[in-house]
Amino acid sequence: MTRGYDFYGAEPSYFSGKVRAYLRYKRIPFSEVLPTREVYKTVILPRVGWPVIPVVVTPEDETWQDSSEIIDNFEARFPEAPVYPEGPRQKLAALLIEAYADEWLKLPAMHYRWTKNRDWAVSEFGRLSRPDLDEAGQRATGEETAKPFAGALPALGVTPETGPAIEKSYEGLLAELDAHFATHEFLFGSRPSIGDFGLIGPLYAHQYRDPASGEIMKRLAPNVVKWVQRMMKPPHPKGGEFLANDEVPATLAPVLARIMREYLPVLLSTAAALTAHVEAHPELIAGKEPLPRGIGRHEFTLEGTTGARIVFPFDLWMLQRALDFFQSLRGEQCEAALTMLKNAGGERLADFPSFPRLTRRRFQLVLE
Repeated sequence: MTRGYDFYGAEPSYFSGKVRAYLRYKRIPFSEVLPTREVYKTVILPRVGWPVIPVVVTPEDETWQDSSEIIDNFEARFPEAPVYPEGPRQKLAALLIEAYADEWLKLPAMHYRWTKNRDWAVSEFGRLSRPDLDEAGQRATGEETAKPFAGALPALGVTPETGPAIEKSYEGLLAELDAHFATHEFLFGSRPSIGDFGLIGPLYAHQYRDPASGEIMKRLAPNVVKWVQRMMKPPHPKGGEFLANDEVPATLAPVLARIMREYLPVLLSTAAALTAHVEAHPELIAGKEPLPRGIGRHEFTLEGTTGARIVFPFDLWMLQRALDFFQSLRGEQCEAALTMLKNAGGERLADFPSFPRLTRRRFQLVLE
């Protein structure tokens, strides 16, 4: 019997939600394997080197890790109904939304989970990690498993001081998406894009499933709830269309403006920090040593509140995907994309300062 795709993921996992929704839309046969403690020990750690999900093991026994790379690998194998639009504006907007959702929406996702849903999350973690234990044992396991996640909040910039601003920003985003999904099935028409799959990670795994967050979404954004449900049970598997004429709906303008207002300054600061870090550590240039997950701290401003967080180079690897596409455009296509960026307040993306190119090797971020 031919071996299929093994998908190691879990319902509470941010990036598992992204990949699972993609697999369902593309109708790619897969078996979901619960990442129990034993699975981490016998499968994930030997293959990847560190405890992480989602992971895909292919019929050829290849190991794929990182949601964007997993999706790109599947797109190469299953090209029907591509999730990357062809139009320059739609594709650039989709890539930017994916980067924002993957990296910046960690703030509200982690804030709400660990300040409003903690007890539920601990129970979930324990149940999934050790299904063999009784309730008390699962609770103890959940508490232990939760420590690195809950402890990561200050590194992300999630503190009691920034909490109100994070909530204001998130509720603003919900309102903007709710207005958009009132008239569109997905971001760019009746087919989900890579931007939709980026958003579904935090908006499903953390904000829809976690009970207190789910109540907030249902109360404030019923059309977002319907979109989540469409993403998890696609109405047109391997079907649907992107809007004609490379249209980026006007209802997405506030979302794009929010990305430029909140996240672009963080990316600019990250690029400057990475450049300085590499200049101070020339041994990294050979690309043999992985970059640290964090390289110092910087300030950010959200809804008028200033906070501080770790500088994460991985954000630039995600941004690089969008910048590479934008920089490949010529003529009218470039002008159309540039106009969209300017209208959103994203002029700095058009002339984003150069930074050391990044790639992933052996599941770690290195200089290219």
